[in-house]
Amino acid sequence: MDNNIANIKHLLNDETGEKHFSFEVLPPLKGNGAASLFRNIDKLKEFNPSFINITTHHSEFVYHEREDGLIERKRIRRRPGTVAIAAAIQQTYGIPVIPHVICSGATKEDIEYELLDLQFLGIENLMLLRGDKAQEDKIFKPSKGGHRHTTGLIKQVNLFNEGVFIDGSTMKHPGKPFVYGVACYPEKHEEAPNLEQDLRHLKKKQDLGATFAVTQLFYDNEKFYNFVDLARKKGITIPIIPGIKPFAKLSQLTVVPKTFHCDIPEELAELALMCKSDEEACLLGIDWAVKQVKDLYAHGFNNVHFYTVSAVNSVHEVMKRLVETGLLQKNNK
Repeated sequence: MDNNIANIKHLLNDETGEKHFSFEVLPPLKGNGAASLFRNIDKLKEFNPSFINITTHHSEFVYHEREDGLIERKRIRRRPGTVAIAAAIQQTYGIPVIPHVICSGATKEDIEYELLDLQFLGIENLMLLRGDKAQEDKIFKPSKGGHRHTTGLIKQVNLFNEGVFIDGSTMKHPGKPFVYGVACYPEKHEEAPNLEQDLRHLKKKQDLGATFAVTQLFYDNEKFYNFVDLARKKGITIPIIPGIKPFAKLSQLTVVPKTFHCDIPEELAELALMCKSDEEACLLGIDWAVKQVKDLYAHGFNNVHFYTVSAVNSVHEVMKRLVETGLLQKNNK
């Protein structure tokens, strides 16, 4: 599969009814190498992923006790290498990659050099996100000289696409323009006062040039359908790709709603409470994800995105079952 804009656009506007899936990966921790990441991709590539998202994590503060007993604060990057990993995946597997470009921890100049690197590598598809707030902050604080909101990042990418740098100078040889998507939240972003306001922000991102949106993970399809219906009524016409992550451990019954701000539906909660081990919970998560994806495909959402952190084996089993039911085609090469 060639990595180019046409493939992504074709995928998002495919009217043939063909079913697709994609997934997200994290760059390896600093010093860990990429072998484990590639093993995970090897497990899923047989199911013909339409693209792979690569998250990015900028620097964060950590605290160390010095020999004199004082606490020292240092800024480090735990997961460098998003651009390099994206290039490696593209070169090794020939699968379209969509790396994240975020506001968090980055200046406008940092972002500009990131865009230049991506352009040199022929990577033309991006996910533009604000990123998480720093652990030590109560609210999101942009880096000095950075963007506070995703809309600012979008405007910078738009200028870059037009061949204009942040200092106002122009490029002698502008490259191919980036195509980009954004995030959306079926149960609203944690900082939004309500879903209506959240959808206004999504509409603005669309109007600025976003060509698709990928949702935060959810376990209740009805909430997703209601979200999409409301988005369409608000004039949001871009493809909205549902994001799924299989329920994997008993502890997630309380951790997931707190971390990702999504509800566990009552039926799933009751079934989870009946599980006596993480192994049983994992099987339940696989069953539920298969049920979710089948229902999403049946409702015409032919592109489903998986979050694979700590869930690669579960996602593999979900895909295997979907192939067995004839919903997906396996790559036999």
